[in-house]
Amino acid sequence: MVSEPEIDHVAGPTGFSVDVPGFTGPFRLLADLILEQKVDVCDVPIASVTDTFLAYAKDAEAWSLEEATWFLAICAILLELKVARLTPRRSDPDEEDLLGGSPDLRYARSIELRAFRTVAVELARRLEEEAGYSTRDVGPGPEFSRLYPDPMASVSADDLAALAARLLRPPPTLDLSHVTPISYTVSDAMTAVEERFAASDGGQASFRELVADCEDRIHVVVRFLALLELYREGKVELQQAATFGEIDVEWKG
Repeated sequence: MVSEPEIDHVAGPTGFSVDVPGFTGPFRLLADLILEQKVDVCDVPIASVTDTFLAYAKDAEAWSLEEATWFLAICAILLELKVARLTPRRSDPDEEDLLGGSPDLRYARSIELRAFRTVAVELARRLEEEAGYSTRDVGPGPEFSRLYPDPMASVSADDLAALAARLLRPPPTLDLSHVTPISYTVSDAMTAVEERFAASDGGQASFRELVADCEDRIHVVVRFLALLELYREGKVELQQAATFGEIDVEWKG
């Protein structure tokens, strides 16, 4: 049974010291050596170092926040390095491992190598033979023009007439029956409002009275837009006492 290595600590202005196998001195120096891979992290008992530091911090008269923060960060890094070293890693077998364990596989690899060498020699021979050939960039001479196929030989007058009729046919009429025709403009609505106030004795009227002669909903919307345009021009004043209440319109002229 192997006993845990003893760790001594000595309080000091720069922290505490540790005594582990292969190193005795300040823990800061030991952490730097581990991070520089000069000391094996597996040889450092992190748990015992932590217990020693807690005992040292408990007995100390003053707790240094900087020292405690640095110690926790370094221990976390060392613990991560130690876990990474101790955790088994998945390694794929290489060619040497495969060949060393199977003589049949070595024989198969030798056959593949021979085939690759044969193909390489054949490709080199063909490239050397084809090096004397060059591509032709020009077409056949004029003496062979009579051999060209006539693209219009199979086209008749009826085919041309059908093609012209399809190209010159007017496009189909677009159905706009679902679109409401605009038969009432804002200008017409502004004229109607002005005539309404000109015919009345007083200069005030409600919005309900101004749209009493409207037949469709679109006319009401256009009449409202006309009132907004008249308000922008300063010809009317709009007042509404309550939200969604009656809109009173006063003619200013």
